[in-house]
Amino acid sequence: MSEDSSALRDMLNARGAGHLPGHLGVVIETATTEEVAGFLDVRQELMAPNGFLHAASVIGLVDTLCGYGTVANLPEGASGFTTIELKANYLGTARDGRLRGVATPVHRGRTTHVWDARAFRDSDGKTVALFRCTQMILWPSAG
Repeated sequence: MSEDSSALRDMLNARGAGHLPGHLGVVIETATTEEVAGFLDVRQELMAPNGFLHAASVIGLVDTLCGYGTVANLPEGASGFTTIELKANYLGTARDGRLRGVATPVHRGRTTHVWDARAFRDSDGKTVALFRCTQMILWPSAG
């Protein structure tokens, strides 16, 4: 995938439309092979019944960023990828405003990629969650 960040960003935003990232309201702001950054606006549908942002909403943002980073870095000939492991450490929450995230690669191999991401409140930069995921690279089956 080219490092043309605007073309990559536009492709990733279009890819999410009609799927979970689009339903969550994930918007990709910048995308290169080295970093994917985006946000979602906190709204009632993303909240847990206790009035705080649902943990799965945070995962939806950062897992999307990491997955899109993998898309931008797929080895030639790969047919796709799937998440095989993820871990999140929650350090805070949000009740309103905008939640931002930034994902960066730790490892980009032929069979796996490992990405780290940070989710944080736009209003004050406070970290909401630290996230790591491992993606398995998928290859077309031989015959």
